[in-house]
Amino acid sequence: MAIILRLDRVMADRKISLKDLSEKVGIANVNLSKIKTGKISAIRFSTLNAICRELNCQPGDILEYQAEKAP
Repeated sequence: MAIILRLDRVMADRKISLKDLSEKVGIANVNLSKIKTGKISAIRFSTLNAICRELNCQPGDILEYQAEKAP
């Protein structure tokens, strides 16, 4: 996939745990963990908005485009 999730890096920079962020954002710990590890294929804008609000960041800090290599 060409979109890479960098939530783990932003969380480390802000020194916030998965548990603390999940409580502040209001989503289940397991769902936030899937976002953090990149094991999702979609994210709701409302969830992205809540994460950015709590981490005081931009969506571009969490989402990164990486061109796919041609076969």
